Amino acid sequence: MSGPEPGAVERYLELALRIGRHVDGFIDAYYGPAEVAARVEAETVHAPAALVADAARLISDLDAGEGEPELGATRRRWIRAHVVGLHTSARKLAGEPIDYADEVELCYGVRPRRWDEAEFEEAHRRLDEVLPGTGPLGERYVAWREAQAIPPETLPAVIDSLCDDLRERTDRLFGLPDGEHIDWELVTDQPWSGFNYYLGDLRSRVAINLDLPVLSTSIAHLVAHEAYPGHHTEHTRKEVGLVRERGHLEETIFPVGTPQCLLAEGLADLGLEVVMGRRPEATVAEHLRPLGVRYDAEVAAQVAVAAEALDHVRGNVGFLLHADGADESDAVEYGMRWGLVNRDRAKKMVQFMTDPTWRAYISCYLEGLPLCRAFVDGDPARFQRLLDDQLLPTDLAA
Repeated sequence: MSGPEPGAVERYLELALRIGRHVDGFIDAYYGPAEVAARVEAETVHAPAALVADAARLISDLDAGEGEPELGATRRRWIRAHVVGLHTSARKLAGEPIDYADEVELCYGVRPRRWDEAEFEEAHRRLDEVLPGTGPLGERYVAWREAQAIPPETLPAVIDSLCDDLRERTDRLFGLPDGEHIDWELVTDQPWSGFNYYLGDLRSRVAINLDLPVLSTSIAHLVAHEAYPGHHTEHTRKEVGLVRERGHLEETIFPVGTPQCLLAEGLADLGLEVVMGRRPEATVAEHLRPLGVRYDAEVAAQVAVAAEALDHVRGNVGFLLHADGADESDAVEYGMRWGLVNRDRAKKMVQFMTDPTWRAYISCYLEGLPLCRAFVDGDPARFQRLLDDQLLPTDLAA
């Protein structure tokens, strides 16, 4: 005799965990009911077609709105948007062709766009004006960037100094739960630059990848993004406010390919300017110079402003790979030409976007940051809503 049909939240958790058995790294974090994870792990792996059907059935049941009145309209809508993302991932697993822009929109709730290369050319012109030295721009920019490398033996002290400051600023502005904690580690052989492994119980393990030199121009952003007031802060505040206090168990899982990811990356990318100001370079220099790390705050600020549009070169590389069918070598060359990065960094960019888990993820950064920045509009109270509330990209754009 079978037991009662699981509710929508449990079905959502099961569906995500079942897809995760097909795609390594698909479940970014899970600290929900152990019995649900154990049950899924003990099952025979579900075929992708069955997962597509399960997701479609859950969407239909959520739309019908029958039963589970405790979910409420907001939770039901949030869960539905995430199930649509899971449904899309299952369709991809089943071999269904889905247009790249459609895939991004269905998974993450925004539609990506290609950037006009004229905007990159304008960024090149502005960079040429502010970069020191003479000679071809690409060579000068690569040389300048790589000269900002932090010696690996100094990196732990740099991280500790920045983390302590960012934690204090975050706690003062938003509050941090008692007992929250981060363990940092240095790793290699990964497609990303940094990663927050949220473990539940208010704890994170944050990994910084040393495959490429870590730069003084990006380290403060990296620490803020992964820790305070970024991923760790969001996870801990939602664990306390949504999971423990309100019983929203759907927040105990963080699957790739859902709108949750776009807002998480957008708020994490915004975090440094929220707690240190739009131009944090002078403050960052106060941490780096005593440790002997090379960092010209004035030039770094000018370069950051001039080069901002070049972040979107990565978006065009995504279209080249997944919409145009370009070879990886051509994508690397495109990244080098327009992004003004060396071959190793361009190859790492392409590695990330050809990883099965992360192929469409780049839009979470490129579309998430401007969406969150416009929503916050300089108001820390609105940033706190991103940390605490169940929101969708459409809520921010409204």
